[in-house]
Order: sequence, then C-alpha cells, then structure tokens
Amino acid sequence: MKFPKPHSLKAVATLIDCEYVGADDFQVLGMNEIHVVESGDIVFVDHPKYYDKALASKATIVLINKRVDCPEGKALLISDDPFRDFNKLSLHFKPFERATAVVSPSAEIGEDTVIQPNAFIGNNVKIGKNCLIHANVCLYDNCVIGDNVIIHSGTVLGGDAFYYKNRPEGFDKLVSCGRVVIEDNVEIGALCTIDKGVTGDTLIKRGTKLDNQVHVGHDTVIGEKCLIASQTGIAGCVIIEDEVTIWGQVGTNSGITIGKKAVIMGQTGVTKSVVGGKSYFGTPIEESREKLKQLANVKKIPSILKKLEE
Repeated sequence: MKFPKPHSLKAVATLIDCEYVGADDFQVLGMNEIHVVESGDIVFVDHPKYYDKALASKATIVLINKRVDCPEGKALLISDDPFRDFNKLSLHFKPFERATAVVSPSAEIGEDTVIQPNAFIGNNVKIGKNCLIHANVCLYDNCVIGDNVIIHSGTVLGGDAFYYKNRPEGFDKLVSCGRVVIEDNVEIGALCTIDKGVTGDTLIKRGTKLDNQVHVGHDTVIGEKCLIASQTGIAGCVIIEDEVTIWGQVGTNSGITIGKKAVIMGQTGVTKSVVGGKSYFGTPIEESREKLKQLANVKKIPSILKKLEE
C-alpha cells in the first residue's frame, strides 16, 4: 500500500509513538508485507528468526521490536509491539469507510455492465465494461474489476485475510487494507470467496475461470487462462502461473508456486512448490504417474504377502 503522499520518518514514528533510527526527514512512501515490499516501504518484524530477512529486504524502513544495527540506506522504527503498530498505521492510512448505499456513489461502473438485484458494490469499486454481476454478489471496498467479467451469485470479493497473532488473551487480527484485482475476461462461479491483500493486491489475471465454491487467500496471484474447479482452497501468498489447471477439492499450503501449465488432479494437497508442464496427484504431492504407480503397487501387497505365507 502506497500512502497518498510521502511522509517523514519522524511523522510516522509520532503516529505510533515509538523511537526511530534515521534522519527525521527520511522518506516513507508506504507499507507492505515482506514478499512484496519495495524501496520506501515499511515492513514489520517481531521475531528474531526473521530479523535478518526483514533487514535485508527491499523495504527501507523496518518496524522492529529490538534495537539492532541499522543497515546503510535504511531506517528503523523501534516498537514494543510491531504487529499492533503495523495495524495502527493500516487503520490510519486506510480507515474503514461505512457504506451509505447498496451501490456506493463512489463506485465506477463501465458501459453495458449489468448489476443484478441485491448485489452490493462498495466504496471506490471500479468495474469495467460489459460485465455481469449476478444477484447477491458482494464487492468490498476498493475492488477492481476489468472488462467482460462475469461474477455469479453469492460470491464475495475483498474479505479480510485470515491472519492472526496468538496472544495470551486470544487471537489478534492483522488489519487488511489491500485490494482484490480481477483482470479482463475472468469468470468467477457461485459462492466463491476471494480475500483482499493485507496491504497489497490479490490478483486474478485475464482469461482465468473459477468454478463454484473456490476460495482464494490473501495476496495470492493467479495467472492468465487458468482453470480452477469446485471446492479448491488456495492459501495466502500463493503464485499460480499461467495456464494451470486445478481440479476439484485441491488444497494448497501458503507461499508456494505452481508452475506454468501444471495440472493438479482432484483431491491433491499441494504441500510444496511444483514446476510447470507436469501433472500432479496425491498428498503429499507427487507427479501423477509416479503416484499412480505407487498406488498400483500397494494393491499388490496382499497377494505378495499371501505368496510369502505359502
């Protein structure tokens, strides 16, 4: 997420009432998660295991819970609770905006787009030309929809990320202030749920088709011309490259990559990244030919045992 205008390090530190290391006028341009940070962004880290990764990232401001040596060209915001203060910044720069109508006056709707009854179109939503938004679809604030997009009934775009910190008093939610972006010629089935990014975008690229009851987690990127069948659950921060086919009831781990033109057969658990151009099956995931050979061999075990007993 980029701020509406640049802020100084001192001004940001004042917002969250914390110490800082760096020049007062050190420029802060935005904030983001570590996998998508850019120069000028804030990234937060609250565990020693990830200090080095955060300090070496592209982020130039690190919100951290310990005073450490500051790398050259970077600045530190020193907080006793970076998770809490990252939330404070999210709410300051992207506060919740109450809806005042079923279709927000600030929404932009393209020519020849049809909005069916009972659909909710939130604040600052942008919908392109020749789209069809069916009844009872919910588009949360700031969603961006391209041209020639079809979204079927009951689908929700822009729900919060499933992202919590476990505290002694209970789970503390990380505030989501990102977007869902849908490119041209995408079709999304009924009862799908696509979560917005924490501070960036959840993206579905042009020409991709989703069946009914598909879930897409926060900050996931789905490539062009993918086919994803019913009851698939895609975790957060997943990269699915172009022309991937995913059949029904597939589940993925977070942070993995599925390579271009891969085929994931039904009920597979995608526990790790896989290269493109191959077919996969099973949990844990393996190439389908190898997995099917293993299953065939398992069926032979009773007859082998019987022969050994004779």
